[in-house]
Amino acid sequence: MIIDIHGHFTTTPPQVWAFREAQVAALREGRKPPDPPAVSDDEIRVGIENNQLRIMRERGIDMTIFSPKALGMDHHRGDEATNKVWADYANDLVHRVCQRYPKDFVGACQLPQAPGVRPGHVVFDTLERCIGDYGFIAANLNPDPTGGHWADPPLWDKDWWYPLYEQLLRWDVPAMIHVSGSCNPHFHAVASHYINGDTTAFVQFMTSSIFEDFPELKFIIPHGGGAVPFHWGRYRGIAQDMGLADLDEKVLNNVYFDTCVYHQAGIDLMLKVLPTKNVLFASETVGAVRGIDQRTGHFYDDTKRYIEASSEVDEIGRQAIYSDNAFGVYKRLGPKLKAMRSNKTII
Repeated sequence: MIIDIHGHFTTTPPQVWAFREAQVAALREGRKPPDPPAVSDDEIRVGIENNQLRIMRERGIDMTIFSPKALGMDHHRGDEATNKVWADYANDLVHRVCQRYPKDFVGACQLPQAPGVRPGHVVFDTLERCIGDYGFIAANLNPDPTGGHWADPPLWDKDWWYPLYEQLLRWDVPAMIHVSGSCNPHFHAVASHYINGDTTAFVQFMTSSIFEDFPELKFIIPHGGGAVPFHWGRYRGIAQDMGLADLDEKVLNNVYFDTCVYHQAGIDLMLKVLPTKNVLFASETVGAVRGIDQRTGHFYDDTKRYIEASSEVDEIGRQAIYSDNAFGVYKRLGPKLKAMRSNKTII
C-alpha cells in the first residue's frame, strides 16, 4: 500500500476562495461578512476526479491524507472568529471529499489560528469536531500565523502552545507543521516561507524540552524538512555545543519528515542522512510545483519515481516509507482502515 501523507484540496471551485476574499474585506471594512457559498457534489467530483484522484491512480497511490489548501489557510489575514468560520467551511469540504471517496482520502484538519491569539477553546473545538465527529486523523499546525513576521511565541512556549499539545495527545493525533501565506515581501510563500517554517520548527524542537514534557507527541515536518537534511551536521554540532542530547534521542522519536522534495539528488540526500523510520511518503499533489521537469520529462512532484530510483533505500525501506511508517505515526489510520474493510463506522 502507498499512502501520500501530504495532500491538500487545492482544486476547490472558484466561489470558495471568492468567499474568503469577501470575508476578509468585510472584516477590514467593519461590515457583516457573507455566508459561505454552496458547493455542489458535482463540483467536488470534478475538482477531485480530474485532478488528485486521476493523478493518484496514474502513479499508483492508494490513499492520501487530505487537508484544506495550505496557502489558503490564510491565518494572517483574519481574526479568530473569521478564521473559525473559514476553517469550518474548508474542513467541511474536505470531509465531503472523504465521505465520497473513503478508500482514497482520509482527512486532516485546518485549525482556526489567528495572529496574536493563543490557541484555546476555538481551536480545541475544531479538533473535537474534525477528529471526534468527522473521523479525521491529523491536524495542520501553523507555527507562524502572522504570515512571515514570526511575532507569536515559539513552539516551546509552555503557556502558548502546551495546551494545544495536550489536546493533540487527548485525540491521539499527530500534527503536520505547515505555515500558510506570507505577508512579508522578503519571503515568497512556497519558495522560502514554507522552507523557513520547516527549518525553524525543527530547531525549536531541537533546542527545547517539548519531547521531554510530551514524549508521545508526534510532528511531521513537510517538504523534506526544509534545510534540515542538508545541514544535519550543523544541527548535530550545535546540539553538541549546547550540551543537548544527540539528535537521534532528542527529536527522532517524535519528528518525521515527508518526501515532498522535487528532484532525485534531494531525495537521495534525504534518504542517506535521515533514518528510514523517520521518512513518510508524500507528494503534495496537486500543490506548489505542478510542471514537468524539462531535464527528465517527468513531473517534478512525482516523488514515487525518485524513491523507486534511489539506491539509498532497499525494498524493505521503501515499504516502510510508503506505508508502514505512516501507520506508526497516524495512530487512528490503521483502525479506520480496518473498520472500513469490515464495513463498520469508526471515529
